[in-house]
Amino acid sequence: MQLISRFTSFARSGWLKPVAPALIGAVLALTPLQGVAQSLFSPAIKVNQDIVTWYELNQRQQFLNLLGAQGATEAEVRQALIDDRLRKQAMREAGIQASPEAIQVGIDEFAARGQLSTDQFLQLLAEGGVDRETVRDFVADQLSWRDYISARFLSQARPTADEINRALGQSGSGGLQALLSEIIIPVNQQTVAQAELLAQEISQLEGFDAFSAAATQYSGAATRNNGGRLEWLNISDLPPALQPVILSLKNGDITQPLNLPNAIALFQMRGLRETAPGTPTYSKIDYAIYNLPGGRSAETLARAARLREEIDTCDDLYGLAKENPTEVLQRNEASPAEIPRDVALELAKLDLNEVSTTLTGNNGQTLSFLMLCTRTRDLGEDTTRADVANALTQQRLTALADSLLEQLRAEANIVEQ
Repeated sequence: MQLISRFTSFARSGWLKPVAPALIGAVLALTPLQGVAQSLFSPAIKVNQDIVTWYELNQRQQFLNLLGAQGATEAEVRQALIDDRLRKQAMREAGIQASPEAIQVGIDEFAARGQLSTDQFLQLLAEGGVDRETVRDFVADQLSWRDYISARFLSQARPTADEINRALGQSGSGGLQALLSEIIIPVNQQTVAQAELLAQEISQLEGFDAFSAAATQYSGAATRNNGGRLEWLNISDLPPALQPVILSLKNGDITQPLNLPNAIALFQMRGLRETAPGTPTYSKIDYAIYNLPGGRSAETLARAARLREEIDTCDDLYGLAKENPTEVLQRNEASPAEIPRDVALELAKLDLNEVSTTLTGNNGQTLSFLMLCTRTRDLGEDTTRADVANALTQQRLTALADSLLEQLRAEANIVEQ
């Protein structure tokens, strides 16, 4: 259980996808593979000219169980090891193999994710019945496959300058828009630990309906009434640090929990499309925050709703705030990279002179009446260009790898015992 407590906080790290804490008990309750009644080293599966033994099946399942990882049922373990063999056959033919030094670094990094030394990590696994060689083979396969896919497909996966421009909304041929759903979980000092656990469980949900139900139940944003569903958003309007995160998602994928000043945010991808020509990017965003006492109380939310009906522009807020302390009204003009992430996320959803009341301040004691004043158009380079290029490349490499593996499966002679 010590390994599980350390490793269940991982999510989409590129090695394993952990289960939500509530599901760990179910994973651990799995019965041993049926092959233990047979000779451990007899063939359980034949994949072309290679075999998978019952020993390997049991080792992989025990390894995944100890890490609290998904994919630990017998059927899933069988498929994973079939895929391992197919990958190894392709890599063997290409002459690609990870070096011992690279494998050791990979194991060290794996252990470090659980805040363990390599010796501690391997010792805990050994106590659970998992051999060192099982860990080594798992890491070696991941590293070698990454190198193989990169060597085979990198040249065709790299985006062109025009494709990067489109992703950033900087070309006359248009930009990209994402169709997202959101969950914004308000937090304060008393609830942050509980909210983090909840957010981690939500990040492991599968399917649009499950995410929508969670948004309705847990989100503090106005979109909770619509299952968290947002309208199409320009990628270039999102906070620069979030753009490559969103671009790396496939339909149905959920981001890892994003920590905001007074909330935790999660997003699910529902669609990506290219926009019409002329979608701009912006160098400066002018916005106002009018702080209302009372947090998200019913009385304060009602006051914010009345205020929204009374004003037309950001300038109208000055008349309301003239008799209050200066900190009640904040008027800011900043570049997208300078705007706090929680504020930038809300501004991305707004048109000019529209208002959001999702955010709070002062540890939840004030309600932030956030209003978008103006956006200053910018046709220059965006600071996240390299990040977006890398995200597009990785997205394509993943798709090409999945397609190749599917082809290898279709062509393989697989016999299961």
